[in-house]
Amino acid sequence: MVIVFGSANLDLVARVARLPRPGETLSGLDFAMLPGGKGANQALAARRSGAEVMFVGAVGDDPFAAMALAGLAAAGVGLAAVRRIAVPTGVALIHVDATGENCITVVPGANAHADPEAIPDAVLGPDATLVLQLEVPLPAVEAAAVRARRRGARVILNAAPVQALPAGLLAAIDVLVVNEHEARTIAAALGLPSVPQAFAGEFHRGLGKAAVVTLGALGVVAAAAGACYAGPAPAVAAVDTTGAGDAFTGALAAALDRRATWPRALAEGLAAGSLACTAAGAQQALPTAEAIAALATAAESSLVASALA
Repeated sequence: MVIVFGSANLDLVARVARLPRPGETLSGLDFAMLPGGKGANQALAARRSGAEVMFVGAVGDDPFAAMALAGLAAAGVGLAAVRRIAVPTGVALIHVDATGENCITVVPGANAHADPEAIPDAVLGPDATLVLQLEVPLPAVEAAAVRARRRGARVILNAAPVQALPAGLLAAIDVLVVNEHEARTIAAALGLPSVPQAFAGEFHRGLGKAAVVTLGALGVVAAAAGACYAGPAPAVAAVDTTGAGDAFTGALAAALDRRATWPRALAEGLAAGSLACTAAGAQQALPTAEAIAALATAAESSLVASALA
């Protein structure tokens, strides 16, 4: 089972011809209210990739709560451990331009009260994969990781939005997933190389943890199980890049949870991330397991593996 502890938001999405500059007001082209949040997105991505999934987080007592959880409920993600509390549901304010690029402001709301103790003991064990992000308080993320580690679960951290990672959290994870910007920030804090492939290799060698760095259209580099991997993303006609990283992480987690090899898991992450760019929205664009499998074989054949130097 994949357990995702993290954020659930309602995304307020404005489509614009170009992203506004500081102090500038633009007329938008379209507006939508869509379920989102990195935790909820990754839970749905893992579910659509074929995994059994439980989501653990918090939403408010407002009308946004049901909208934020609707996609998860419809897909069969377990929601029994989601807290309902008397504060607003988290929101994300998103601008998406004509090229599919975006800028995002997240207001945590109820996510600031996500409780790691809400993760049931019964689901944490050697057959479980816990997926974490940083849109809920860092102490809660660390507590969840440490508890899962003690019970033998695999722990995957998508360190986004990026911030300094405490030693206790780093010690408790098995897999770090970051984009190029996040890798540079973490590299600077840890005294590691900032070039993605070198960062992944040194992180894996020094900490004994797998490291995955996503590079957008350029694909991925990773270091895991004593090997390095690099490969391009499958080429697609991008409509909206919102949620592509979450699609990658969710699909990667689902593949690792079913004990796929690292090349296959990375290929499924690449396929899911690329497919998520072909439609608007975050959760609405997440691909099915069938679509991922159809594209992942080619992505896997393009991966280059080498021994960790």
